[in-house]
Amino acid sequence: MLSVSFIRDQRDYLIERLKIKNFHQVEIIDAIIIRDNERRSLQVKQDHLQAELNVKSREIGALYKEGKKEAADEAKEATARLKEEIKVLQLAQHEAISKLQELLVQVPNIPHISVPQGKGEADNEKVRDGGKLPVLEAGAVPHWDLISHYDIIDFELGNKLTGAGFPVYKGNGAKLQRALINFFLDENIASGYKEVLPPLMVNEDSGFGTGQLPDKEGQMYHIPSDDYYLIPTAEVPVTNIFRDQILRAKDLPVKYTAYTPCFRREAGSWGKDVRGLNRLHQFDKVEIVQIVHPDHSYRALEEMASHIEGLIVKLGLPYRIMRLCGGDISFTSSLTYDFEVYAAAQGKWLEVSSVSNFESYQANRLKLRFKNEGDRKTQLAHTLNGSALALPRIVAAMLENNQTPDGIIIPEILHPYTGFDLISNPIP
Repeated sequence: MLSVSFIRDQRDYLIERLKIKNFHQVEIIDAIIIRDNERRSLQVKQDHLQAELNVKSREIGALYKEGKKEAADEAKEATARLKEEIKVLQLAQHEAISKLQELLVQVPNIPHISVPQGKGEADNEKVRDGGKLPVLEAGAVPHWDLISHYDIIDFELGNKLTGAGFPVYKGNGAKLQRALINFFLDENIASGYKEVLPPLMVNEDSGFGTGQLPDKEGQMYHIPSDDYYLIPTAEVPVTNIFRDQILRAKDLPVKYTAYTPCFRREAGSWGKDVRGLNRLHQFDKVEIVQIVHPDHSYRALEEMASHIEGLIVKLGLPYRIMRLCGGDISFTSSLTYDFEVYAAAQGKWLEVSSVSNFESYQANRLKLRFKNEGDRKTQLAHTLNGSALALPRIVAAMLENNQTPDGIIIPEILHPYTGFDLISNPIP
C-alpha cells in the first residue's frame, strides 16, 4: 500500500507512472487527498478541543480549592460538553480513516522504471533464455498421456475424492514430487535461506498484509465458519511472520524458504489451456522470501532470479526469463520476472516461477519496519518473494522432454532423492 504522504506529494508523478499498469482512475487518487484533508481537519479540531479540555480540567481543582463552587460546577459542565464534542469528532475521524483505507487499497504499487508498457502476456519482454529445446522421437505424447500410461498421477481418482484440479500422485509420481520438494529445499537452504513450515490457513490480517485481500479476483478459498483462508502461496504466511515488527538493520537481509501445498480457485481460468498439470486447484510449491534494506532490494531480486535460474539449469530444462509488462504484472509488485520452461510435446512455454520485488508496498500494509542501531526513526523494509519452484509444470516439462521408448529419464541431480533414474513400469 502506498503511503498517503507519497500520494499527496507525488500526485502527478504517481498518476503518470500508474498508466504503465493501465490504472487510469485519477478520481481515486484525488479522493484519497480529499479524505486525508478531511481527516487532518478533524484532527486539528480534536487537538484544539483536547487542549481546551485539559485547561478546563486543571481549572476545576483550583476553583474548588478557592471555594468557588459555582464556577467549578460550570467548568465541569463545560468539560462534559467538550468530551462529547471530542467523542463526536473521534467517531467522524474514525469513519474518515476507514473510508481513506478503502481508497488506499484500490491503488496498485508503482511499477519499476524498467517495466515495459503493455496490456498482457504478449507484451512481456524476454530477458534471457537458456538450455536446448529437445527434439522428441516420433510418437512422443504430452504429459497427461504419459502419467496415465505409467500410472503415476491419477486425475480421475482426484476428481472422485475432491473434484477437478486435485490430482492424486501415486508410486513413482509421489516419489518424484517428494524428490523435487527436498531438492529445492536443500538448494535454497544451501543458499542461505532458513526453512520454515507455516500453517496452510491464514487469517484476514495475514491476507491483507501481503495484498491477497481484498480478493479482487476471487482466487482464495475461504472458510466462513472460522474466517480463515487457504493459502494461495507460502508467501502469505511466511512474509506475515514479520507483520508488526521492527527489525534491526544489521539483521537484514532475512531469508526464509518454505514448502507448502497451495490452493487457488483459478476463477475465470477454465476454458484456457488447463489440461493435465498445466492448471490445478491444489499444487505443491517451494517458496523463497526476503526482507531487505531498501537500498539493496533490486540487487536481492537479481540474486533470487539467478538462484531460481540455477535450479532450472540443474534440472536440464530449456527456459526463458520474461520481464512482465505493466498489464501483466501483479497489483502489488514493482518488478516481476517470470520463468518459463519448454514442454516439448505440447510445444508450449509453461510458467514455473515468478520472482518479484514489492519494494515497501507490502511492508506498509504489514507495518514491517527496521531501524539502525541507536536511531529512533524507523523505515519501511522491502519485501521480495519467488517460487523456487512450483512443481506441476516442472513435472509436466520433465516428463515430456525426457520421454524415450524405454521410459522417462530422471535428471541426474534428482537420483539421490528419487532412488531411481528411470520411470518405466508402473509400481503396484
